[in-house]
Parts: sequence; structure tokens; C-alpha cells
Amino acid sequence: MIRPVPISAAVPVAVAASTAVASAAWRRFAWIVLGTAVAAGLAVFAFVAAMDPYGLRAAPGRAPGPIMDLNQRYMYPQIVRGGSYDAAVFGTSTARLLDPRALDRVFGGRFANLAMNAATPWEQTQLARLFLARGRASAMILGIDASWCDPQADAKRLTFRSFPPWLYRADAAWRGLVAQWNLQSVQIAGRVLLHRLGRMRERIRGDGYEVFTPPEASYDPARASAHIRAMAEAQAPLPGGTAFPALEWLDGLLAAPPAAALRLVAFMPAHVAIQPRPGSPEAAQEAACKAQVAAIGRRRGATVVDFRIASPVTTQDVHYWDALHYRLPIADRVLQGLRRAVDTGADDPDGVYRVLAHPAAG
Repeated sequence: MIRPVPISAAVPVAVAASTAVASAAWRRFAWIVLGTAVAAGLAVFAFVAAMDPYGLRAAPGRAPGPIMDLNQRYMYPQIVRGGSYDAAVFGTSTARLLDPRALDRVFGGRFANLAMNAATPWEQTQLARLFLARGRASAMILGIDASWCDPQADAKRLTFRSFPPWLYRADAAWRGLVAQWNLQSVQIAGRVLLHRLGRMRERIRGDGYEVFTPPEASYDPARASAHIRAMAEAQAPLPGGTAFPALEWLDGLLAAPPAAALRLVAFMPAHVAIQPRPGSPEAAQEAACKAQVAAIGRRRGATVVDFRIASPVTTQDVHYWDALHYRLPIADRVLQGLRRAVDTGADDPDGVYRVLAHPAAG
């Protein structure tokens, strides 16, 4: 006689079996999700590596890809590694309107403009060192601003803008494969793909140059004057002191190029509204900084030109979009002034610039 199994005994067995099946199903699901994630991650990794958005594979004889992002801190190292340029401009946005093609005609060589928006002296130095490490620079132009005269420049190495130190290393081609594995790189890689398919233009010309100011036809003098005054009112004075740590970096940069290379340092022409008031402690501090820059220039065989003075350029609102950014015709005037300063070693007869140091002066 078969005895029926009590319900109380059968239920735990059924529950255990069901739990085991469910557990196995969840394990399979977890492995599928994990495998899919790994496969997707590897696919993204391969896509970014193939598109090479930061030009990690750029080298002499292997041109960099298109410039597809506006953060020059990520884009400009590939221009250097490509090896097509033996001369370069460094600085902030106040030097970005110096056209490399015009510089080629005026100074010879093959120029790139590697000035970066709001770049700190330390950031400028990292890019310049990467350029100079190649050992064949024929010319280097440094467009410097008040930030080089900041006693706290060493503590202000970075801004809110992301800076990728791995892109400035000699082993960037390998280190960057992992460092660039992020959403930002995927976006830029997608733009590179669209460019190759003819669906998107490069963001910046291959030599780093871009007219970033509005079209000249849209210039409004009243609006420009309002921008100038607003910037002057918002400007905070630099901390006091006459020890300028960034000038040690400047000295190192000017010591690095080959002996025959052109070394040119220029204080860029900011509007007088944001220059220190004559006779003020800030003016004395800036004068001390300029004197130290001139001494470094004389020691390193550089021409040092000062456009950051009260002049027919800097006292006229109509020459500016705001207190820092001059218009395109002024950029050409600056370029021609640099050439004359190198040739003559003399101050501008119209008072646009002063020559603080020149190799011929000893």
C-alpha cells in the first residue's frame, strides 16, 4: 500500500527545487549582463582607439587626425607630435589671432599657433616643453599676460577646465589608450568618424589657428565699450609681491631651443582699462615683473617686446571686443610690430610697443 506524502513534507522540496532553478536563472542572467557589458566596453575601447581622437599615433610621417574638440589642452599635443611644425606660438587667447600662415611669411619656418584659452603659465609651459622636447625648434613666440606676473602662479597651475597630463608624456601613445576610455572621448571619436564620412567639419584648423572672435561685420562699438568697462570693474588685483615663480619656467623655456632659434617674448596688448593705474602698487609690481622678464630675455638671447602699455592701440575702445581681446586688424599690427622689433631692436616710433630686450643689445 502506497502511503501519500504529507503536504507539509512536499512543499519544502518543491520550494527548494524552485529556488535552485531561479538561482541558476539569475546566475545565467548576471553572466549574460556581465558578458554584454564587457563586450560593449571592449567595442567602445576599440572604436575610440581606432578613431584616435587625441592623435596618440601622431608622429613625424604620420599626420594627426582632425581637431574635433574646442578644449585645446586635449587637441594641441597631437599637432606637436605630428612633427609638421618647427615653430610655434604659445600663450592664451590674447595670442590666438596670430595667424601661422602670416607668421610663416614674416619669420620663415613653419608655424603652429598653440595658444590656449585662459591657459595658466604652467599649462603653457607643459605644451611648450612637449614642443621643445623634439629638439628642432626654429622659432618660439611666447605671448604672455599678467598671469606670468602672479606671485601665486605656482599654486594656480590649473583652471576649471580639464587638463590631461597623460597627453603630455613621452609614453602617451600607450598610457592614453586607457586614459581616453571615457564618455568625452567617445563623443570626440564620433565627431572624427563624422568628419571622415564628410558629415562634419574640423573644429579648428590643423595648425591650431582659429578666428574665435565674432565676425568683423558684426562689431558694435557701444557694446564693445560696455564689455571693456564691465571687465575692468570685475578684475581683481594680483596678490602682492615681487617673486614670480612662473618666470623660472619662462627661463627654462628660453634656454631649451637650439642656439640659432628665434626666441621672442611679447607682453600682449591688453586695453588700458585693465592695466595697472600708473603710480599704483600694482603698476610697480608689474614693472618689477617686466624687468625680470627683460633680464631673462637678455640672458637667453631673446627679444622681449612690451605691447602692454598705454598706446594708440590700447587706449582706443574701437580696437577691442572686450578688455583682453583685440580685433583682427590689431592682430596684424602686432605681428608686423614683432617683426620690426626683431629686426631693429628699437621701440615703435608710434608708441605701440617697447623693446625691453634684444640679442643685439647684449
